[in-house]
Amino acid sequence: MRWNLGRPRQLRRVWLSNEEEEGYYYGFSNEGLWPLCHIAHTRPVFRASDWEHYERANRRFADAVLQEMEGLERPVLLAQDYHFALLPRMVKKARPDARVAIFWHIPWPNPEAFGICPWQKELVDGLLGADLIGFHIQAHCTNFLQTVDRVLESRIDWEHFAVNREEHRTVVKPFPISVEFPEKPAPADAADARYTERVAVLRELGIETVFVGVGVDRVDYTKGIQERLLAIERLMEKHPSYREKFTFLQVGAPSRTRIKRYHDLGAEIEAEAERINKRFQVGKWQPIVLMKRQHSHQEIQRFYRIADLCMVTSLHDGMNLVAKEFVAARPDELGVLILSRFTGAARELADALLVNPYDIEQMADAIKIALEMDIEEQKARMQRMRRVVRDNNIYRWASTLISELCEVRLDEAANRLEPSPPSPKSADVILIDQSIDEFSQPSRGPAAGSPVASQSPIRFRGDRPRSHRFPRSL
Repeated sequence: MRWNLGRPRQLRRVWLSNEEEEGYYYGFSNEGLWPLCHIAHTRPVFRASDWEHYERANRRFADAVLQEMEGLERPVLLAQDYHFALLPRMVKKARPDARVAIFWHIPWPNPEAFGICPWQKELVDGLLGADLIGFHIQAHCTNFLQTVDRVLESRIDWEHFAVNREEHRTVVKPFPISVEFPEKPAPADAADARYTERVAVLRELGIETVFVGVGVDRVDYTKGIQERLLAIERLMEKHPSYREKFTFLQVGAPSRTRIKRYHDLGAEIEAEAERINKRFQVGKWQPIVLMKRQHSHQEIQRFYRIADLCMVTSLHDGMNLVAKEFVAARPDELGVLILSRFTGAARELADALLVNPYDIEQMADAIKIALEMDIEEQKARMQRMRRVVRDNNIYRWASTLISELCEVRLDEAANRLEPSPPSPKSADVILIDQSIDEFSQPSRGPAAGSPVASQSPIRFRGDRPRSHRFPRSL
């Protein structure tokens, strides 16, 4: 995606063949890098053929970006996520005048864990082609610099969190991503509206219950969905008074089902929910309602607004925007957020009930605490969390990241982040992001394996189920 103030945004696609898609996206990116970077005890799989596809795909995207840069002076590039680790070096080598940043949306593990990857040097070297590398939290920045220190010859500037290598300086900084925050105050009749909406939603789902909990996730082994269901089962065991009174709505958007681990996980979650429901179901009431499909943003917002609590129990997550979405969706300042300590969001949302998702007893107790929390405490906690999300919304994230990148000095061997006079010809910004989720090639597009079609729009988006995040709405 390319845009310049005062000019229409330009989109362009890069087509991949089925074989490239399997090796680059499903293979190296999601069977290799994804489990490698998440501490979720799923063994990463690395195949030489997948690596070759990953290299080739990065080269094809880099070539498309370089074509877009032709005729531009000092262009700005923001690449996003682990699918493009090699691209910054490729672009910077061809266009040293370009300002290049990459934002890594997932965690970066410690050097020992990352050392599992047979191509760790190539990945780190590719990333260091960028002038600016962003992570969600400082701990991931530290892990990355420790990895660089271990695998490549370079000089680490720990005071300024930067890497000096081959007469190039790369700054590494945290940029906690967020969500859009609607500035609508709660209406005067918010309580009545919430009750009416709640009745409507429960009627549509055929549910009779007093309390409602909600979880919204892609079906992924990092999200702690099974642990969450076990916590609900334990709540019913320890506190039978909540039987026939508490129902948990679990939105489980299918994801990457062509990968066996994900396909099997979907079946495992469904079996666990059925087992627990069979154990406790009474008449029309059951403790868990599992919704296994993609839901629109509007549908999910309804679930957020009617819920007494929201559970985010990731085993490991770079940030997790569901937590922030729930907070942003509650202008009534009600509801309780139960949040895993192993998410980036836990660093910002200290007024959530923070839990260890591996501790089923603790999570069951947290559900009880949330359901019994008085209104005053709910409002006080939610007000503070809403202030955090409002002050650090998605637009501030994007503007801060791009502003930092545009301040990079390129006229020095070791560039520094400091203000520099703006150039009237450096306002073109190119955004590259990933969009293979549920990928299909329209018949009118170029044939698989053909050169990039210059007339077709670029659309590089994240593979996350919600559509209102900044990269998708540019």
